[in-house]
Amino acid sequence: MTDPLSSLPEPDDRRLAVRVTADALRQLRGGSPWLYDGSITSVSHEGDPGDLAVVFDHDRKFAAIGLYDPSSPIRVKVLHAGDPQQIDAGFWRSRIGTAVERRSALADDPGTNAYRLVHGENDALPGLVADRYADTIVVKLYSPAWFPHLRPVVDALLAHRPAERVVLRLGRSVAAGETFGLVDGDVVHGPAVAGPVRFVERHLSMEADVVHGQKTGHFLDQRDNRALVRGMASGTDVLDVFASTGGFALSAAAGGATSVHLIDQSAPALATAERNLAHNRHLPEVRRCAVHTTVGDAFEVLQRLAGRDERFDIVVVDPPSFASNQAAVPRALAAYGRLTRLALAVTKPGGTLVQASCSSRVTADDFAQTVLDAAASAKREVVELRRTGHAVDHPIGFEFGAYLKAIYLRA
Repeated sequence: MTDPLSSLPEPDDRRLAVRVTADALRQLRGGSPWLYDGSITSVSHEGDPGDLAVVFDHDRKFAAIGLYDPSSPIRVKVLHAGDPQQIDAGFWRSRIGTAVERRSALADDPGTNAYRLVHGENDALPGLVADRYADTIVVKLYSPAWFPHLRPVVDALLAHRPAERVVLRLGRSVAAGETFGLVDGDVVHGPAVAGPVRFVERHLSMEADVVHGQKTGHFLDQRDNRALVRGMASGTDVLDVFASTGGFALSAAAGGATSVHLIDQSAPALATAERNLAHNRHLPEVRRCAVHTTVGDAFEVLQRLAGRDERFDIVVVDPPSFASNQAAVPRALAAYGRLTRLALAVTKPGGTLVQASCSSRVTADDFAQTVLDAAASAKREVVELRRTGHAVDHPIGFEFGAYLKAIYLRA
C-alpha cells in the first residue's frame, strides 16, 4: 500500500539566517509566534515553505527559530525563542506531548471523546490544528510550511494519542498551492472514511463530516456553552440561530426543551443537525422535543419570526467570524449589534439571549459593550448573567490568541 505522505519533501538541512528589526525582536522575546515580512531586514538565501529559519539578534546571537513561509505576510511561524533549539523528531514529540497533556482531563472523560489536541499558535505550533473525533484525528494545515514536517508530526500525534486514522484538511490558501499530491480530506493514516465519524460529547452522540465539513467537521470550541444551555433548557422553547450541525439545539433538547427551532443558510448542515438529534432519540427528553428547521439567511429569518410575533425562552446566536481583518472590525460590531436587536425581538420577556463571537479581532469587552448598547437601543432592559471564553482544549497562549467569547443576558 502506497504511503500517502511519501511525496512530501524532506526539510532542507540548510538554515535560513534571518535578521529583523528591534521591535520584532522585542515581540519575539515577548512570546509572539508571528514574524511578519515587513519586520525582516535580511535573509541569507531564498527559502522554500517549511525551511527552518533562525532569527539572530543584533549581536549575531540566536533569538528564535521557526518555519519559513515565503508566500505569507507572516513570513516565519515561530516555534521557539530564547536558547538555541534543535527542530527534529524529538522536538515534535515533546511539543505535541505537552499539548496533548494539557487535555488530559478530557482524555479521561468517558462521556466525551471529541476535543482539540493541538490549538495552533496557542500550543506553540502556529498554523497547525489537530482535533480528535473518537478514533479519528483530523489534522488541519493553515500554512504550506508544515508539509516537510507533516510525517513526524503525525507520528508524534499517534504516539501520544493512538487513533485508527488520520485525516488531512487544508486551509484554502494551502489547498490553492503546491500540495505534493495531497488534497483536502485525504486519509494519511489508516482506513478510508466511510461516511460521517460518530463521537460523543457529554454523553450525547453526534457525527462529523471530517472530509468535507467546515473546519475539521464540528465546532468543538462551544462544548462548554452548549452544556450551559443544556442546564437551563428544561421546559423552554429554544431558537438556535446559525445552528450549523445543531450542537446547541441537541444540548437544549437533551436538557428537556419543549421545542428547538434551528436556523442556518446551509441545508446540508441542518440535515446533519437533524441526524444528530435522531442519534439521541433513545433519550426521553430528546424524543419529546419538537424540532423545526429553517434554511435561510439568519438576519432575514429573524425579521420574519418577529413579524409573525414568534417568541422563544432561549435564543442562541452563534455566527461565523465577521472580521477577517482589523479594518472589518467596525462592520463586525455593527453586525453584532443588529443581531442583538433582532434576537431580542424574538426573545420572550424574562427569556435568555446567548450571543457569541468568534472574531479574534473583536475584543471581549468591545463585543459585550456592543451587545449591551444594542439592547439599550432596542429599549429592552437586560441583566447580564455571565460571560464565557475558551474551553480547556482551546487555550490562550499569546496576546492575540483569544477569539471566542459569549455573553448571557436575561431579557
